[in-house]
Amino acid sequence: MSRITMQSASSTQNMVVAAQTAHFDTPLTLKSGAVLDSYDLVYETYGTLNADASNAILVCHALSGNHHVAGVYEASDKKPGWWDNMVGAGKPIDTDRFFVIGLNNLGGCHGSTGPKSINPATGHAYGAAFPLVTVEDWVASQARLADKLGIRQFAAIMGGSLGGMQVLHWSIAYPERVRHCLVIASAPKLTAQNIAFNDVARQAILTDPDFHGGDYYQHDTYPRRGLRLARMLGHITYLSDDVMGSKFGRILRQGGFNYGYDVDFEIESYLRYQGDKFADSFDANTYLLMTKALDYFDPTHTAPEAGLSAALAPAQAAFLVISFTTDWRFAPERSREIVKALLDNGQQVSYAEIVSKHGHDAFLMPDAHYHALVRAYMERVSG
Repeated sequence: MSRITMQSASSTQNMVVAAQTAHFDTPLTLKSGAVLDSYDLVYETYGTLNADASNAILVCHALSGNHHVAGVYEASDKKPGWWDNMVGAGKPIDTDRFFVIGLNNLGGCHGSTGPKSINPATGHAYGAAFPLVTVEDWVASQARLADKLGIRQFAAIMGGSLGGMQVLHWSIAYPERVRHCLVIASAPKLTAQNIAFNDVARQAILTDPDFHGGDYYQHDTYPRRGLRLARMLGHITYLSDDVMGSKFGRILRQGGFNYGYDVDFEIESYLRYQGDKFADSFDANTYLLMTKALDYFDPTHTAPEAGLSAALAPAQAAFLVISFTTDWRFAPERSREIVKALLDNGQQVSYAEIVSKHGHDAFLMPDAHYHALVRAYMERVSG
């Protein structure tokens, strides 16, 4: 037995939206072999689903994203969704034409079932008992949400970074259910360097004395220091050297050296601020899960000798692949691997390498050329 409510945001420039919850009682067997007997997915929708449900677009979020893609919760809310510059009435993903869905993935900390949710079997937060989830598990749960919403085929599925990996898996696992894939600032799998960054971040959390093996909820504490450090490290990798240099350079916070270990440079102050802000709003166990999902994703894992072309061969969708020149976390050559694999198969793909100074974060920025390109592509997508 399942329950679901649907509500569409109005197609206005500053749309006011409300999160919704879909409950699933059908057990979900995860890639690890663990089983979630029941779970919730929190999601938002923007625009109106047309009569034949052919105009739906799914937005897959990245590591620290969530279901709040666009709009505001109140007219006075000054903080819109994380991709509000991309999704909305008259925007590149035009909600006057498309019905857009954003959701918080399983394991998340913004309402969908995750480590801080109550485990029905114990009456306590899952904590360390919450199973590892993968990109494949997320896509399976997203497909179930689509079923509930009456969507058999998406006009498009899109995502940046880790979100792009989910798009790739959709194209492989459910080729008949997606017509267009927008893979932005992503990669077919992580490099050793990226896995190393993730492990350092995890170690910062796992070795925090307040972590308590992941069951910190029961100790009324929180591994804030570890999560703060993890975010500071991650944030460095999201920015380009050019942006950090032009924005902060060697500017001193107080005009001179303190000859101590407190903040001297503006960049130190900025990173500490970002770390504090993130630690106040995110869950450490979810951060661990998300980074592991990143590490594990590899479409060629079961047949590495066959390569990426063979892995992507089932895809039926047309692809738009976008990278950014200064993104060293998911560099353009990683996107070109995807493009080459698709071309090897004779599949339809368009590729753009956007000149940007913003590093990996460029996919979230309101870059006019980037947005015009997405807009032009989406104008060819039938609703």
